[in-house]
Amino acid sequence: MSQIREEVLSANTAYAASFNKGDLPMPPGRHFAILTCMDARLDPAKYAGLAEGDAHVIRNAGGRASDDAIRSLVISYKLLGTREWFVIHHTDCGMETFTDEIMRDLLASSLKTSSVDASGWHDSGEGPGSSEGRYIDWLTIKDNAQSVVDDVQRIRQHPLVPGNIPIYGYIYDVRSGKLIEVPEATAVGTVSV
Repeated sequence: MSQIREEVLSANTAYAASFNKGDLPMPPGRHFAILTCMDARLDPAKYAGLAEGDAHVIRNAGGRASDDAIRSLVISYKLLGTREWFVIHHTDCGMETFTDEIMRDLLASSLKTSSVDASGWHDSGEGPGSSEGRYIDWLTIKDNAQSVVDDVQRIRQHPLVPGNIPIYGYIYDVRSGKLIEVPEATAVGTVSV
């Protein structure tokens, strides 16, 4: 067993020993959802003041409004009663460090982990790779604020998203811990019905 696996299972044993949240209802108690990045420096429970059962937190690379993220938001609203959504990207995001083309080239070269330095991304050079990456929109980020606007707009315009859900756009500053509103995104996410 790996050391990480042992640490996770040990932490879970300690957590379960005093677990007292088994009666929480399935719908989030505060009736909202957050779409944010998977970056390990972000702790939505802390920056948004959440406890277990408060809100849905949907995470992916970049906190992007992918089809799957929108699917989760629609389920969150339609079946579990969320009434407000937040799209929260962050500063110093890894999704700003590459393009779709770079990702596709790296995958075509090798499926091993790549590295990055001042001159850019580099592959380990060990194949085989795969050309399947060319079929994926990696949703990379060129302009952080604009990506928040684009994602709120994509959600707002989706035919399964009702106009009565306010969608707010923010950028989390990894240096200060502050949420900074992207006013244009929040304007796009304003209730339309």
